[in-house]
Amino acid sequence: MRNWHVVDGSQEIPTPALLIYPERIKENIIRMIRIAGSPDKLRPHVKTHKMSEIIRLQVAAGITRFKCSTIVEAEVTASAGGEDILLAMQPVGKQIDRFFMLMNKFPGKNFSTIVDDFEIVREIESKAKSENRIIDLWVDINNGMNRTGITPGKDAFRLYSELSGNPSFNVRGLHVYDGHIHERELIDRHVKCEGDFEPVRTLISDIIKAGMKNPVIVAGGTPTFPIHAKRENTETSPGTCLLWDSGYEEHFPDLSFLQAAVVLTRIVSKPGENLICFDLGHKAIAAEMPHPRVKIIGINIEKFLNHSEEHLAVQSRDASKFRCGDLFYGIPWHICPTVPRYPFAYTVRNNRIDGKWNIEARDR
Repeated sequence: MRNWHVVDGSQEIPTPALLIYPERIKENIIRMIRIAGSPDKLRPHVKTHKMSEIIRLQVAAGITRFKCSTIVEAEVTASAGGEDILLAMQPVGKQIDRFFMLMNKFPGKNFSTIVDDFEIVREIESKAKSENRIIDLWVDINNGMNRTGITPGKDAFRLYSELSGNPSFNVRGLHVYDGHIHERELIDRHVKCEGDFEPVRTLISDIIKAGMKNPVIVAGGTPTFPIHAKRENTETSPGTCLLWDSGYEEHFPDLSFLQAAVVLTRIVSKPGENLICFDLGHKAIAAEMPHPRVKIIGINIEKFLNHSEEHLAVQSRDASKFRCGDLFYGIPWHICPTVPRYPFAYTVRNNRIDGKWNIEARDR
C-alpha cells in the first residue's frame, strides 16, 4: 500500500507548497461527530483551515454552527453555508462597525459575538440602537487561560444580568475556552478540565437561581471537546482535529484523527558535512513554537540549526543520501498558523493532485 501523503508528479509543484487530503478530512469530520455525539453538539472552529470547501464538507455532514476568530472568517463561513456563526473575538474599535456590516450583508444568517467588557457592551448597545437591531451576545469567561474573558464570579454575573435585562441584546450563554489545558494523559486532562470548569458551574447555578434562562455553553477546543461533549446544553469547538498535526499527535495520543495536511519542500543547499537546508522558512511553516516545528518524513534530523525567513537548516547523518532538489513531505507541528502562509492548498486524492482550494480567510 502506498504512503498516503505521496503525490505522483510532485516534481512539477513549486515549493514550498501546502497539500491537503479531502478524503482524510471527511474521515476526521466523521470522527469528530462520533466523539461529540451528534452534529448539534459541535460548533467547530474555522481558524484552523480558513477554507470554504472544508466548511461545506462539515455542512454536508449536518453541522450548521461555527466559530470564527475574524470578520473575514465569519464572512467566508456564511458564504459557504454556515447558519449560526459565533465571532469569538470581542469586537473593538472599527471591528464593531464591521460586525454590523457583516450582519447587514447576510440577513438570513445568525451572527453572534462575545463580550467581557462593560464599556464595549455600551458601544455595541449604542450601535444596535442606531440600527434598530437586537444583537446576540455571549459572555466570554476566563477559567484559567488568562487571555480573554471575565473571571466567573460577581462581575461575570453582573455582566450576564445586564445583558439579560437589555432589550438591545439576546444573551445566548457563556463562551468558555480552555486552551491552557494540555495534559497528555486523558485522565489528567479530565481532572484539570473539570476543576477549571467548577467556577463556571457555580456561575450557571447563580444565573438560573436568579430567574434567568439556563445559558448555553460553548466550551473547549480539540484537546477538551470530548470532555465538554458529555455536558448538557453545551456546544464544543474543536478545530485542529480537522487537519491534525504532529504537535497534537504527540501531545494527545488518545485522540485518533488523521493528519490531512502536509508541506512539500525541497533541499536547496548542502552547506557542509551532515548539513541540509530546506526551502521551508518561517514564511512557509509556523515558527511560534520551539523546534521541531515540522516533522519531515523520510529523514533523520539530529538538530534544527537555523530557521530564518526562507530557509530551514538542519543537521542530519543522512545528508549524504540526498541531493539538492530532492523532495520531502513535512507535517507541521502547528497546522493552524501554517495554513495562512499560503494563498491556496493543492488537493490530493488517490496520490494525485486534483485541484486547488483557496484559503479565502487568510487575511483579516
